[in-house]
Parts: sequence; structure tokens; C-alpha cells
Amino acid sequence: MAVLELRSFNDGDTEAVWRLHNLALEDAGVHGGHGPWEADLDDIPTAYLDSGGDFLVGFANGALVAMGGILRRSREEAEIKRMRVHPEFQRRGFGRVLLERLERRAQALGCHVVRLDTTEQQLAARRLYQSAGYHETGKRQTARFLFIDFSKTLNPR
Repeated sequence: MAVLELRSFNDGDTEAVWRLHNLALEDAGVHGGHGPWEADLDDIPTAYLDSGGDFLVGFANGALVAMGGILRRSREEAEIKRMRVHPEFQRRGFGRVLLERLERRAQALGCHVVRLDTTEQQLAARRLYQSAGYHETGKRQTARFLFIDFSKTLNPR
């Protein structure tokens, strides 16, 4: 049984992050092609780390199999972005572990509300978020995908 080891992103992870990003989206049938909407992955240190957030990478058996970022959007709100788990490592609890760690990071930043989105097609992600206490707050059509917005109020530490 593989164990997930999480740590903050470093520059040596860039290529593996892109591979996981593309693989996970292709596997879910929601890869919209490459474009400016992925600019945050071109410079993770600036987009996430330098802005006071974090970007976590998870390893199992020496391979990068999970990732996700947290962005501070205001004094009280954070956004979780780019949550991905390698298809061969899904349904092992890695997504839940990653989500909980990102929520703890948001709390450490002083945020009380976490927002995130996923596409209508990503049923497993939607179930994960709902089971973790996220509530649907809206829907947005963007190009060919219907995005579902979620929000969760975090318990104070």
C-alpha cells in the first residue's frame, strides 16, 4: 500500500506537475487544451508561493502522484486550485489527505472560507468536496465546460 508524502513545490517539480496536470484532465475527459488559463502552472513560485499561498506536491513510491495549490484571495478567503491525483492512485484517500492539508494551510493564513471549483463531468471530485463539507454556490459555463463552484466555512483553530 502506497503512502502519500506531501511537501511544498520546488522548481525541480515543474515537469512532473505538468505531466500530472495533463494526464489527470485527459483521464477525466475535461482537458480544454493549453492556453492562458494555465499561466499559474508556468510560474508556480510567483503564482502561489510568493503571494503567500502554497502549492503542494504528493509522492508515492518516488513518483509525483498528487498536487494542489492554495491562493489567498482576501483576508478571510482562500481558493484551492489545481487539485489532481494520478488516475492510478485515485480511490486511495490521497485526494482527501491533500484537501485536508490545503484547508489547514488556509487556516494558517487566517482564512475562514475556502472556495474551489470543478467541472460537472468530474463526479469523483464533486463527491469528495461534498463529503468534506463543501456546498455548491453556483455554476458557470466556460467554453465547453460547465464549472460548479463550491465553498466551505472552516472551523476556527
